[in-house]
Amino acid sequence: MDQNQQPPSFGIEKLYVKDLSIEVPNAPAIFLDQGAPQVDIQLNTQGTHLGDGVFDVVLTVTVTARIEDKTVFLVEVRQAGIFRMVNVPEHEIEPLLAVACPNILQPYAREAISDATVRAGFAPVLLQPINFEALYLSRLQEQAQQSHEISIQ
Repeated sequence: MDQNQQPPSFGIEKLYVKDLSIEVPNAPAIFLDQGAPQVDIQLNTQGTHLGDGVFDVVLTVTVTARIEDKTVFLVEVRQAGIFRMVNVPEHEIEPLLAVACPNILQPYAREAISDATVRAGFAPVLLQPINFEALYLSRLQEQAQQSHEISIQ
């Protein structure tokens, strides 16, 4: 059976940590500060077509903890995966890259961040589940709104 007759398929070729960093800029004094830090979490996803139905998707999660104006720690992980899509219709590729792939990568990113914060001497940061579908739909809605605003002007 040739490739064009096969049903659509989606698979994981490789999962890997592309980059992991942790900074504790105010150590050791920060360990003596009292109070619960404010934690800010930033997410970003990026997909790159590598050719022949192969894509590299990177989920970047940045966690910054602060007490007042002092940074307690900053952890960033770029969790990545190489995914293969065969006979997937063109209109289904973007949702797979924006929703399915980050859903696969997120537990690995959560583990890396938790492990890094513990190794730095802090309580683990446990990322809550992320609704990548809602984020994707919100981004599509924003893009539609922006294109509508541009065409009105």
